[in-house]
This record gives sequence, structure tokens and C-alpha cells, in this order.
Amino acid sequence: MDASLLLTAAAAGFVYAITPGPGVLAVLGIGADRGRPAGAAFLAGHLVGDVGWATLALVAIIEATSVGSTLFDVLGAASGAYLLWLGIRAIRVRRGAGLAPRTVGRPFLHGLMFGASNPKSYPVAVATFTALLSAKADLLTWNMLPALVAASIVGGGFAYGLLVGFVGVGAVRRGYRRHEIAITRVSGVMFVGFALGALTHAVPGLVGARRP
Repeated sequence: MDASLLLTAAAAGFVYAITPGPGVLAVLGIGADRGRPAGAAFLAGHLVGDVGWATLALVAIIEATSVGSTLFDVLGAASGAYLLWLGIRAIRVRRGAGLAPRTVGRPFLHGLMFGASNPKSYPVAVATFTALLSAKADLLTWNMLPALVAASIVGGGFAYGLLVGFVGVGAVRRGYRRHEIAITRVSGVMFVGFALGALTHAVPGLVGARRP
């Protein structure tokens, strides 16, 4: 197996995990309130949820046509629409109504559920992995899937390790508390961008599928 494919998959996992979104906002809020251990537990659970999304993205790239591209277009359109709503909500947020939870009883379980249901996960995973692997898509096979998923997990784990170190810094925790609304609104703009990208990718496929 081409080692460059594994490095590319790891890079995609890193970019996907480090991209600002609900998960990053959540760990900033949890870290600001409870410190680095709680943030690390949240991200450990979130990483477990990420495995499914990374696998789905890689499946779509390896053999989207045989699996059924319409299914992925439907998922992409639904995720994009929800992400657009979430982005608008974030842009309009007021103090006391931020997107990032602070106090959670079980950070690992919260991260696990958050990672599995994160509204940015499907469109961003597909966009990230497609952008980095599309040039070598013709080299990908089903036999490579486990190794590619494992490489993406390594990349994502490294990104989360950096985030854990980041949220443990006192200045970061204080700065997040002070600028939570501004950070949430900027992230909302990013969510809208992700949503438009997902819809741009999915809607033409759905429209074409309806044509006789």
C-alpha cells in the first residue's frame, strides 16, 4: 500500500478534527469550566464518534457509485440544511445562550454522544477527505479501508492532543470566558460556509437524480 495514502488520510483526519465547529467550541467551554482532564475525556469520547464519520466519508470516496450516490447526496443535503440553521443560530447568539456546554457530568459519555451526532460531521468529513484524497481516488480499494480509517484516527488523535494542551492553558480559559460570544459568532460564519459547501455538492446530484 502506498505510504503517501496513509499520510494523506492522517492529514485529512487531523484537518477534520482541528476544524472549528461544535466539538471545538464544546471542549473550549468544558475546559474553561473544568480544566484539562475533563476536556481530554470529552475529546476521547468524541474521537470514538469520529471513527464512524471518517469511515462513511472514505466509503463514499472509494465506491460511492456502487453504494448509491443518491444516499450520500440526501445525507449531505440534510446535514447542510441543519448546519446552515446552526450557523445562523450561532451568529445570532446572545450572552447566556452559547453553543458550547460548560458543565457536564460525564465528559467521556457526553463526548461520545456529541461526536456521533455532531451536525458538522458528515459534510465536513466528506469535504475534507475528498479534497485530500480525490487525486488518488483511483488507487483506493475496499481492502485499504481499515488502514485508511486507522490513519485518520491517528491524525485526529494528534489534533485532539494539541487541543487538550491548548485548553489547559490558563490564559486560554480566561480568554474564552471573556470572548465566548465573539468566538461563537465567528464559528457560526464558518458553519454557514460549511453548509453552503455541502449543499452545493449535494443538491445538483439530487436534482439530476429526479430528471428522467
